[in-house]
Amino acid sequence: MSLTVVGSIAFDSLETPFGKKERVLGGAATHFSLSASFFTKVNIVGVVGGDFTEKEWEVFRRHHINVNDVEVIPDGKTFFWRGRYDYDMNVAHTLETQLNVFEKFQPKLSEKSRNSRLLFLANIMPTLQKQVRHQCPNAEFVAMDTMNFWISSMKDAVIETMKTVDCIVINDAEARQLAEEPNIHKAAKQLMKIADLKAVVIKRGEYGAILFTKDSFFACPAYPLESVFDPTGAGDTFAGGFMGFLASQNRIDESALRRAMIYGSIMASFNVEEFGTERVDKLEYHEINQRFRDFKKMTHFDDIPFEKMTSA
Repeated sequence: MSLTVVGSIAFDSLETPFGKKERVLGGAATHFSLSASFFTKVNIVGVVGGDFTEKEWEVFRRHHINVNDVEVIPDGKTFFWRGRYDYDMNVAHTLETQLNVFEKFQPKLSEKSRNSRLLFLANIMPTLQKQVRHQCPNAEFVAMDTMNFWISSMKDAVIETMKTVDCIVINDAEARQLAEEPNIHKAAKQLMKIADLKAVVIKRGEYGAILFTKDSFFACPAYPLESVFDPTGAGDTFAGGFMGFLASQNRIDESALRRAMIYGSIMASFNVEEFGTERVDKLEYHEINQRFRDFKKMTHFDDIPFEKMTSA
């Protein structure tokens, strides 16, 4: 089983009400690949500059992530983002963005990456996403992300790329914007109709995530946490858990999609507990399994006798 992700590898400088961190490892493809690596073999496709050190490469090696398709531009600088969060952790305030080597990124996929069973197109220019998709014609299940910037500036290109994939993983605001529909349920149905998608996954931050397929609807909560230090990359970590689990399954059906949603939420819950990739980097399997058992307890109610319910 294998999975390829194409997207950004970055350095992030972060500030939240709980502290600051300078130049930590980040980027959509980074967060995704670390999360997915707990379930399957991952190939990451991206670009970095000469400032990418052995310390950063070691993170990928620890998780057995194939970095052969990460292009290194020795005289360039790695993509950099500086952001701040206030007490509303759902809103990121961008303070500085330096695209650097990512500005002219042209994904180059090896035969191994092209032949992966599953493919995830992280948040990059939709025309690049489409080019990558065409390089992987035999992928069994392909999902993509996008963002409000591309929806505002290149909506037609986003839709054309959507038509080449099986699933889109976006947040609720992006879904409403893309579908031009304020009701999230109608928006999801509209997106499925526009692109003939097999699934639409809508991330809702601290409120969990929703899965829409042609015949069903499934909602899962976010894992309850008392401490949230940094939400940067949580959505990409969710997508990594979601796609990573699917890559580990022999069959991608309704049951697998629903369970993948739970694993996506579990992985995202770990990501926000520390800055950047720090928490997921040192995560252990028994912790994932424990939170899966916690999810089962939190969402199970069939065996609670109705007669025990009391009126107000």
